[in-house]
Amino acid sequence: MDKGVIVYICDSRGVRDIYEADGASTVAASEPLVVLVNKGTASASEILAGALKDNKRAVVYGEPTYGKGKIQSVFALSDGSGLAVTVARYETPARTDIDKVGVTPDRPLPASFPTDEDGFCSCLRDPASCNLNAARLFVRS
Repeated sequence: MDKGVIVYICDSRGVRDIYEADGASTVAASEPLVVLVNKGTASASEILAGALKDNKRAVVYGEPTYGKGKIQSVFALSDGSGLAVTVARYETPARTDIDKVGVTPDRPLPASFPTDEDGFCSCLRDPASCNLNAARLFVRS
């Protein structure tokens, strides 16, 4: 990604921090990019998927991500236990709160999309073998 917001960190008073790409270390920023996500995509990978999608840098395929959108701090208590307190939340560049809903992909994967490594690699070599239209692979909708 050349430049753009990666994530907003928001608390009860609004935006607390903004993380942005400055373009200084950009590699292959104009190459087509597809990101595959599923319900196991969480935390940093979820933030990255949201940033690439909202900045129109990649087309996101799959199913909604996990939805880990809260930032918590753990405070040690005198009895040795701890207390986790939510202190902020993540929002995508489009200001979408991802907690419990995740990042919604641009497109679902076809039901015939392979779930094993060999099938996945075959699909990349020949998108028609798994019902992906190669001409539309990098088109958002």
